[in-house]
Amino acid sequence: MGTRKKGVEFAKHITDIITKSTGFESRLHKIQILDGGDGACTAELKVDQDHVNWYKTLHGGYIMTLVDNITTYALMSKPCHPGVSVDVNLSFLNGAKLGDDVVIQDNLSRVGKYLAFIDCTLKHKKDDTLIAKGTHLKYIKLD
Repeated sequence: MGTRKKGVEFAKHITDIITKSTGFESRLHKIQILDGGDGACTAELKVDQDHVNWYKTLHGGYIMTLVDNITTYALMSKPCHPGVSVDVNLSFLNGAKLGDDVVIQDNLSRVGKYLAFIDCTLKHKKDDTLIAKGTHLKYIKLD
């Protein structure tokens, strides 16, 4: 369920979820949750060997995983169910190489009775170059 935690408290809460996960979410153990709350979440990742494709750039599948999960964390900062995915859209705009620092920013743009719309950007930390941008539509009325 959702949480009203913010800032450092929110970051610790989400980090605990990732750390304790034994499922697919455990693949995110190298991201750092920097901030969050009130429909937002900011994270950082240093691209390492576990995240790259044959070309030594951040793998598109891993980017999709980041968008899927971190947008959900942004939604979890509101007092509602984390929901289930209806649609995830992702545009790849630039690459990120092994060793690059990436900032992931997610914001809840709209939440209604049944649906939540969350936006996501991945940018290079060094110069704010956009790497990818995505949207996540979630069904949240699950009772």
